[in-house]
Amino acid sequence: MPRADGRPRLDPVITDARRAGPPSGDAWVRGVALAPADKAVEVHARLCAVFSCPIAYFRSHDPLSELIASLLSHRTRNQDSGRAFRTLRERFGSWAAVRDAPVAEVEAAIATVTWPELKAPRIQAVLRLIEERTGRLDDHALDFLGAIPAAEARTWLEALPGVGPKTSAAVLSFSRLRGVALPVDSHHHRVAVRLGLIPPLVAVGPAHALLAALLPLEWDAQQVYDHHEVMMLHGQRTCRFREPACGRCVLLDLCPTGQARVATG
Repeated sequence: MPRADGRPRLDPVITDARRAGPPSGDAWVRGVALAPADKAVEVHARLCAVFSCPIAYFRSHDPLSELIASLLSHRTRNQDSGRAFRTLRERFGSWAAVRDAPVAEVEAAIATVTWPELKAPRIQAVLRLIEERTGRLDDHALDFLGAIPAAEARTWLEALPGVGPKTSAAVLSFSRLRGVALPVDSHHHRVAVRLGLIPPLVAVGPAHALLAALLPLEWDAQQVYDHHEVMMLHGQRTCRFREPACGRCVLLDLCPTGQARVATG
């Protein structure tokens, strides 16, 4: 998870690898040195073989509901943000009711998330702005985002308070819009840094554009979603923040950080 200021935390594995000396060099596959975009595609292919792509979408919220769910999830475990989202829907019944409720009641309903005292007024402000700009606040209020270019849709979303690249990508990709957008969470970010796809000091926010630019333009929404999912799953299960399992990693020959770590025993 990034620090509160959005910058990445110091990665102990990268720090240890640097102490071990320079990495072994560029990644090679079948005698060919890989450019970053080629490496990203090779990583995708290997991880998809491990995690069995295509991966089923994990939910089908309407885009407004996905936006609220994503705002709740910031710096919060999925279990806790999911509980807060369900409580909001059950207690208030509609997003209009959430918008109009006393802020203390909204804060109480989302008490399981990190910083509910900040998220409650922010969610209400977002709901007010969406109604002002679209004229509605029902489950179809943001459906229009699926009919415009993804870059334009993300710009519209990121004009809302508290919405950055990760949230805008999540709304397009995870909602029933099934748009072409690449979310980057802390696990995805960590794997990308260790592989050398992005520099270590690039924060999660700016990493979105850099990592998306490495993917083939012809990839559809499912392939882009799969890429996020397999990078996240690899970060959770193998390339962990502490004590990654480099010895059994299918990407070891592509990973300068892992190679340096394994070389030192």
